[in-house]
Amino acid sequence: MSDAAAEVKSESVITVLVAALMNLGIALAKLVAGILGGSAAMVSEAAHSAADTVTQAMLYIALRSSAKPADEAHPFGYGSTAYLWAALAAAFTFVAGGLFSITHGFHSLRGGAESDYVLSYVVLAISFVLEGVSFIRTITQVRRESRYWKVSPVRFLRRTPDTTVKAVFLEDFAALIGLLLAAAGLALAQITGDPVWDGVASILIGALLLTVAVLLGRANIAFLIGLSLPPRFRDAVRTELEAGEDIAAVQDLLTLQLGPASVLVAAKIDFRDSASGEAIERSSRAVEARLRERYPMVRYVFLSPWGDAP
Repeated sequence: MSDAAAEVKSESVITVLVAALMNLGIALAKLVAGILGGSAAMVSEAAHSAADTVTQAMLYIALRSSAKPADEAHPFGYGSTAYLWAALAAAFTFVAGGLFSITHGFHSLRGGAESDYVLSYVVLAISFVLEGVSFIRTITQVRRESRYWKVSPVRFLRRTPDTTVKAVFLEDFAALIGLLLAAAGLALAQITGDPVWDGVASILIGALLLTVAVLLGRANIAFLIGLSLPPRFRDAVRTELEAGEDIAAVQDLLTLQLGPASVLVAAKIDFRDSASGEAIERSSRAVEARLRERYPMVRYVFLSPWGDAP
């Protein structure tokens, strides 16, 4: 693994661990407040934070397992395991977080009343601060990496193959929104005296979690199926190849994202008619070296002269 790729992975690991530790403490505090106060929204928020903690543990496993070096049985490495674990984490969020919160919210619509609003408000306020710390850490990483790739943070989040960063960002963002929904539900229940608002907040929190789970699930499944580099980077790879000595054109170019920090490039190269076999070999080595230097995530490069049998 290149130094740049290792640095990105290390930062992702720290981001995931910070988020997991924050959510573990928050989940316990919300659960206590929800049980003592009788708030459905607080119990749903506890389930939300618990689901986030488990999914972040899965994301940590994803990062560690995807870093295993290639071997004879897996010649292209274990990068795709990151997407498998991240997809499982999204499924867990869908079931344990989203469906539980919605179901619990509908049950609470039938009755029940908050008995300790102060405790719930205090827990929500502390949770918001802690979630904010984790979110700021994630935003810092997103901004740094988006500057490195010279794209906007929004575009980076849409395109990044490091779905663990995307997962932590979306989960932290959803956590902050969920806390606001829970606070609004409690406030309306307290003001109106109608506990139905607490149940409505729980349902909305569940719907929010389902949305996040679907977005993350789709992103990881796309990489598991096999996703190429974004058009901008495919064009940049083509330009780099065509700049090679004795290369007339790139006829076919295939790219494949093997993992968060691993890309395969395969191309059919139209070499100049005057190029000798030795010149073709020298040019191929040189262009491969430049490609790896400019794009450290390019781990495998396969170049074949145009016209060779497939």
